Amino acid sequence: MDINRIFAGIGGLVGAAGIAAYAAAAHSTEGHMATIAPILFIHAPAFLTLSVLAKINRAAYFGGWVLVVGLLFFIGDLASRDFAGDRLFAFAAPLGGSLLILGWVIIAATAFRGLDFKR
Repeated sequence: MDINRIFAGIGGLVGAAGIAAYAAAAHSTEGHMATIAPILFIHAPAFLTLSVLAKINRAAYFGGWVLVVGLLFFIGDLASRDFAGDRLFAFAAPLGGSLLILGWVIIAATAFRGLDFKR
């Protein structure tokens, strides 16, 4: 089976980061790790699924990259607050959250034949 190895790799890394975030949250009652961990775990299997879907559907491929950027901004901002004591940049978390929503909507749109941008 031909897969998108980049999304498969991202899925594995996001899952590993989710485990690390849960471990960090278990050792501290402060910070954002308890928020970060489930978000990462939700997206890990999504990227594994996208590793297959993105090979046959351009909208899924694009939506996957929107999710990547959204995760980087959203999770990056929350982690930056914990580790550096300051935000990534102004409005990074809201921008990342909005991109995550948009990415999921783009992926959902792959269910409609009219939006099936086959490779």
